[in-house]
Amino acid sequence: MASDGFRALDEKSLVEYIKSTPSLVSILGKQFDKLEIKEVGDGNLNFVYIVVAPSGSIVIKQALPYIRCIGESWPMTKERAYFEATALKEHGRLSPEHVPEVYHFDRTMCLIGMRYLEPPHIILRKGLIAGVEYPLLAQHISDYMAKTLFFTSLLYLTTTDHKRAVAEFCGNVELCRLTEQVVFSDPYKVSEYNRCTSPYLDADAEAVRNDNGLKIEVAELKSKFCERAQALIHGDLHTGSLMVTHDSTQVIDPEFSFYGPMGFDIGAFIGNLILAYFSQDGHADQANDRKSYKVWILKTITETWNLFHQKFLVLWDEHKDGPGEAYLPEIYNNTELQQLVKQKYMKELFEDTLGFGAAKMIRRIVGVAHVEDFESIKDVAKRADCERQALSCAKKLLKERRNIKSIEEVVSTIEQVQLQ
Repeated sequence: MASDGFRALDEKSLVEYIKSTPSLVSILGKQFDKLEIKEVGDGNLNFVYIVVAPSGSIVIKQALPYIRCIGESWPMTKERAYFEATALKEHGRLSPEHVPEVYHFDRTMCLIGMRYLEPPHIILRKGLIAGVEYPLLAQHISDYMAKTLFFTSLLYLTTTDHKRAVAEFCGNVELCRLTEQVVFSDPYKVSEYNRCTSPYLDADAEAVRNDNGLKIEVAELKSKFCERAQALIHGDLHTGSLMVTHDSTQVIDPEFSFYGPMGFDIGAFIGNLILAYFSQDGHADQANDRKSYKVWILKTITETWNLFHQKFLVLWDEHKDGPGEAYLPEIYNNTELQQLVKQKYMKELFEDTLGFGAAKMIRRIVGVAHVEDFESIKDVAKRADCERQALSCAKKLLKERRNIKSIEEVVSTIEQVQLQ
């Protein structure tokens, strides 16, 4: 046990821990000899256990003091569990249909006990690789993003409440620094952690490192990421952070959460859908050419932004006389001015979404952590072709984002890149 009381649990010591924790016993019951425990953490940072008892089930997630997939050579703060638990509770309050309930949090042990999302829930990324359509995905994720982002911004909060919340989450600096490194720095320089589908993409990775225009854009995005405390963002909202069924969408793993730019979350989700789109040719076979599935992905991208835009503005209208201090009603006191303010705000948010989304795509192709969408394509040359198209699309979106007026234009850009 560490001097601070932390100890990493294994399956045996987890049972003892559960026995001594009333909030977990109340869900699992007292038939401890009938507990079934399975370690399922496929992530890079934590141990994750599914615990099933005759009377209930939970997930236990424990943060380790290092990056699990690299080991103790890359230390990592355990405090991130506190920010994850806090964000789960706050986002869960704002969007309870799409965030699993937290039953228990132990700060000393860096341990969260939460709702087990039982089968058929699977990680969205795996569903996208398998070619499964989720008819409610855009509806659900746009709802989650509109509520979590609006209600934690100055459009709804007083500056006093907002500052207090920002200060609280400033403590998650180490995970923010990890993002700064892997998203905004490493892909643009030679780094021991970078990798790409070599030798096929060696020249493409070098082109990214030598692209002055790209670097200027990335500097601006990094500055926004570090300086713009716009809302409580999830911070890692890719398709591996959602669990889905045909009628359920649940957002998990907000350990990177902090007060940052809204577009980072929206962009992460849309950028990962674009990666999924470009990976489809690598998953096509005789039985399924994936053409109609690619149409569904593009439709989902379009609907995600358009529904988010619509819902966000509805919330803004509903709470225009609320506590928010961004646009005081006695100043923004006529309809024309209110419309101009909204247009400007949403235009900038759209540009941020495209910029951050593109940066997240680039880092998944030439940076440290790749995505299963591409990695699971066995034919390496084919994989590299898919990745090259995605990279080309990302660079285009990043550089031209200020001139792109609608999500439909984004979809046209994706389709044009695919045809080249």
